[in-house]
Amino acid sequence: MSIHHSIAHRITPTDIELLEKAAEVVESLYLSGDVYTNPKKVKTFLQFKLSKYEQEVFGVMFLNNQHQLISFEIMFKGTVNAASVYPREVAKLALQFNASAIIATHNHPSGQSSPSQADIQITQRLKEALELIDVRMLDHIIIGKDTSSLAELGQM
Repeated sequence: MSIHHSIAHRITPTDIELLEKAAEVVESLYLSGDVYTNPKKVKTFLQFKLSKYEQEVFGVMFLNNQHQLISFEIMFKGTVNAASVYPREVAKLALQFNASAIIATHNHPSGQSSPSQADIQITQRLKEALELIDVRMLDHIIIGKDTSSLAELGQM
């Protein structure tokens, strides 16, 4: 068992509070500017936001037309290895926030950050749905022990 794996199973409520606070600090320090020009900081923010979950969750960063963060929302929660994603719900919230773009994210509690075929398919469905309402999907970042960016992998 790796050190990272054994630590993950001993996360306490205090640890969760610290992770949330760290995510808030990253958000206030780094994400007030053009988020997409610094994918490393976006990934760090998302790791802090999603690392506390033992089940799969799907979140969305809603961005304005300068790609500044309007809001980060956990949209869907699932089981240890799956979460259902509904493009209609993402589109509704994008319209509510008047977002121009989004960055989708989800975690793999297994620690594996490589995208599955289902991840690639939902990314395409979500991207196509959002294009109909003029909202650009910039990336889909998968959080595990490492991170994977579908944009960087050419899967967008």
